[in-house]
Amino acid sequence: MPTTNTKSQFLNHIAQTSDAPMGLSISHASGPFIFTTDGRKFTDFISGIAVSSLGHRHPKVVEAVKHQVDKHMHVMVYGEFIQEAQSNFASLTTSQLPEHLSRIYFTNSGTEANEGALKLAKKFTGRTEFLAFRNSYHGDSHGSLSVTGRDVYRDPYLPLLPGVHFADFNHPQALEMIDEHLAAVILEPIQGEGGIIPSDQTWLENIRKKCDEKGVLLIYDEIQSGFGRTGAFFAFEHYGVAPDILCMAKAMGGGMPIGGFAASDEIFEVFKNDPPLNHVTTFGGHPVSCAAGHAALKVMLDENLMENASFIEKTAREILSGDSIVELRGKGAMLGLQLHSFEQTKNVVEACFVEGIILGWTLHSNTLVRLAPPLIIDEDTLTSTLKRIAYYAEKFKTT
Repeated sequence: MPTTNTKSQFLNHIAQTSDAPMGLSISHASGPFIFTTDGRKFTDFISGIAVSSLGHRHPKVVEAVKHQVDKHMHVMVYGEFIQEAQSNFASLTTSQLPEHLSRIYFTNSGTEANEGALKLAKKFTGRTEFLAFRNSYHGDSHGSLSVTGRDVYRDPYLPLLPGVHFADFNHPQALEMIDEHLAAVILEPIQGEGGIIPSDQTWLENIRKKCDEKGVLLIYDEIQSGFGRTGAFFAFEHYGVAPDILCMAKAMGGGMPIGGFAASDEIFEVFKNDPPLNHVTTFGGHPVSCAAGHAALKVMLDENLMENASFIEKTAREILSGDSIVELRGKGAMLGLQLHSFEQTKNVVEACFVEGIILGWTLHSNTLVRLAPPLIIDEDTLTSTLKRIAYYAEKFKTT
């Protein structure tokens, strides 16, 4: 159990992001479970916000981390030394992508991946404007926040990047806004924090077509939806509509911090000169994170874990139904449970927490429960957890 001193240190010396942190004191974690210092066991049904797709401390990821630490950790800023862990991970990742996404630039996080993608689009096209979408979420650094479509998060930090235009997601108005002034359109194929909203197939196809017509790059933010979360390696594969630049992070590192953005040889060429080293990072693609990511991706491919995402969705749709629930939407293991009211949602999340089930909201909605269990979750744990959620949705039903 945490000492009074440990709790005091957390509250007094860790920068807080809310007035009411969850406050669990973590002892250890394994598979789909988190254990606290006071002896409680929690089912992590949000995977650390779509990070722990292989569960916590997957043995092959832990082994890879230990092996890499025994060889070396940081040796030089990004892109100067040849490091086996980086090269192996880049090769395996791009081998699973469309041929034109042949190179990857490693970062530390998702928001850094989006920052790099925005810079790359500007440098390649020579243009400065962007089209983004309302209720999108791309991160909290200044560039990423500039293309995030939620004023409550943007307004405290204005002015942000100029030349960013917003359209409604899945609305044909966006097509009219794609013109020769834009460097890129940036979107999530499935909006995450906006409420787990999938793209419309025809709309996304038309976005791609209009970008091609106007010489505009198409950036996909798949930071939350990537690495098997939706039942495909990346969500865009469900649509058959590929981007020019693909941003990734979260589950990418098997629990270690890493992100990246992929593009073609031609597009990445502009990062090499005018001036040289015009986009660099000290710790991006850290060898320990790359070793962990490589091991995690091999596990996902070797064990066909993306198929588990489809099984999770099928099971959830069978159990989470009835008039206590408005809708279950999303794809694979990236699901949003829409309930009737904030009160019902709050009661469901809190009741499940008392029973040892970790759920949460998305940032932009207070009536949507995020469901993103690890892809390795066993059938009994999955089914029993979903049944408890369904029970509380009915118990706290509002009309």
